[in-house]
Amino acid sequence: MPEKIDRRKKYTKMVLKESLVDLLKQKPIASVTVKELCELADINRSTFYSHYADPYDLLATISEEVMLDMDHHLNEYHCGKEEEALHMTEKIMEYIADRSDICQVLLSGHGDATFKKRIMELAKKHILEKWIDQYKLRGKLSPYIPLMIVSGAIDAIESWLVGGKKESPAEMAVLIYQFTNHGLGGLRKASQT
Repeated sequence: MPEKIDRRKKYTKMVLKESLVDLLKQKPIASVTVKELCELADINRSTFYSHYADPYDLLATISEEVMLDMDHHLNEYHCGKEEEALHMTEKIMEYIADRSDICQVLLSGHGDATFKKRIMELAKKHILEKWIDQYKLRGKLSPYIPLMIVSGAIDAIESWLVGGKKESPAEMAVLIYQFTNHGLGGLRKASQT
């Protein structure tokens, strides 16, 4: 009997998450009501409240799951090694492509306002600090260089998602990798392939 209950809880949480993502494609989180969320998910409000306090709580859960997944993926690689850096970037792009609806909503103005900042912190933890050491960036402007690169990458990913993912995850990974490691000269090279 407990297995059946656990499966029902998992299903309920899954359908609520999917329903919230669908609603966030149309309007901001501030406009989402529990009533419409429950109608779309085909569950009653008491079931919703047994799992979440409000739509913001559900959104925070979705956001946290994505952050934990990305953290787990990034932990698998050593970003300082060039061959692993491209592979890691490809894996992250595949992850984002597989969860494009969720990622697009989280990066948009309709989703979690803190998500981009949290992605920046995750990148800082896994990539930027190693990158600053590897390239021996020093001076008062050195902290800004990797932040500009990561911000640009995040915005490029958001644009890629909004544009319908016309390029493959591997192509986007090469673009991000080339720019990160070789600047504008690397982008020229990537655009010619």
